[in-house]
Parts: sequence; C-alpha cells; structure tokens
Amino acid sequence: MTQYTAIHALDQATALRPGSENQYLGRFPPAYANMVGPFGGIIAATVLNSILSHPNRQGDPVSITVNFTGPVADAPYEISVRIARTNRSNQHWVIELTQDGATAVTATALLASRRDSWEGEDITMPDVPAPGEVERLETGAYMSWLNNYEFRVVKGGFVPDGQEGERSDATTGVWVRDAPLRPLDYRSLLAISDSFFPRIFVRRQQPLPASTVSLTTYFHADASSLAAQGDRHLYCEARASRYHQGFFDQVGQLWGADGDLLATTHQLVYFKG
Repeated sequence: MTQYTAIHALDQATALRPGSENQYLGRFPPAYANMVGPFGGIIAATVLNSILSHPNRQGDPVSITVNFTGPVADAPYEISVRIARTNRSNQHWVIELTQDGATAVTATALLASRRDSWEGEDITMPDVPAPGEVERLETGAYMSWLNNYEFRVVKGGFVPDGQEGERSDATTGVWVRDAPLRPLDYRSLLAISDSFFPRIFVRRQQPLPASTVSLTTYFHADASSLAAQGDRHLYCEARASRYHQGFFDQVGQLWGADGDLLATTHQLVYFKG
C-alpha cells in the first residue's frame, strides 16, 4: 500500500482559511514559485478550492476559466466567491482573488451533478511508451515548482541551456504525476493541466518572457474515474495553433493511465520575443 505524505505540498499550497462571509484567506508557499510569482496551476487550483470548500457547493467541477489580470505576489491574498445562479443540475460561480486591494485573478466555474448518458470519444490516447520506459526529467535546472512533479517527456521537451535549435512545431507529450505521490483529485488535475512548458519555449528552444493570461480547463473526469486513476501517471499532450502579435494559444489533453480522457485545456499566453 502506498504511504502518502501526511500533508502534501499541494494541499498546503491550496489551503484556505475562512474570512468574512463568502471570503477565504491564504498565502502561496515558495515551493510552487515560478518566474514571477507562484505557478499558475497552483493559483488556479486554489481558486477552485474556494468553491469546493464552500458549504453551498452543489455538484462537481465541469469547467473553470481563470483570468490572470496581474502578477500574483508572494503575499497574503483574499478570495471572494459568489454563486451567480443555481439550476436543477448545475451551478455557476464567480470568483475574485485580490492582494492589497487590487484584483489579481478573476474566474468563473461551472459545477454540475452528472448523470448517465450516451458516451463516445472523437479522440483517443496516442500509442506511447509506458512511463517506466521513459527517463525521468531532472528538474533541478528549471523553476522550483517543477520539483513538485515527476515528468517523463515522450516528445517535445525543452532544454533550458539553449543548445538545441528552433523546432518546426511545439507538440509535447509527457507523463506527469505529483511528487511525492498523491491521489488525483480535481485540484491536482487542474494544476497539472497548466504544467506544460510554454509553447514558445518548446518551439524556439529558449526561455522567453511569457505569462498565461487566461486558462480554461474542462473536466471530463467524475469521482469514480478520479478514484480509479489514483496516483498513477497522466499522459498529457499540448500544442499551439499560432504565435501572433505577442500572444499564442495552447490546446492540451490529459489522459488517465487507463486511456480515459480526464480533462482538456485551453489557454492564451502573452510573450515577448
């Protein structure tokens, strides 16, 4: 039986204290530090946790859009949540994270009570080597937040020393899971959906100033598929469509170890270069 860390770094990073009504308080730890401020995925997971922790929550996450309106500092923050509307089978939320009175993050989320229906898929998980057949990425040369994950890059990696030349596309395939091990839940699934290197890094094979402006993740996983996944690797693929006038997009898919599509993600990224 797997022995898990008593309080995992992700749980510490997304922990919230109740404030006034519909308000939560917190601070991001240095373990998830990125180029500027905390790793965007942990910010998004914390925003999601404010809804998951709310006593009036109904249903499970189906989608969330997180807009980064400004840099998030290593400082205390406040999260305010509001139910925009509750219907018979779904619930809509509006969230705002502020620091020193300034809005740093806005978000909207959809929760729903899932029901049985017809099922099908238009895309399937690629045929790739198993995690044990792929060398683990040594993350010591990268930003500190990567040390919270185990990466096994199948294709489309990024070498920060700049020894490789520019590539014809930025398609990446990588096995990912939390390190140390932690059973997958909606928070960790959302964080992993933002764990890809920026597409401009992979395409140009050099670090450039870049920052996610808007992240949307759709959850196809329900409670049973999350439980079935446990702490095994997710296979994640991402690609860009176009780099144009300082912005590029990213489209990604996250498959479970059994080949089930657990989440899809889209984001818009600002860059210089």
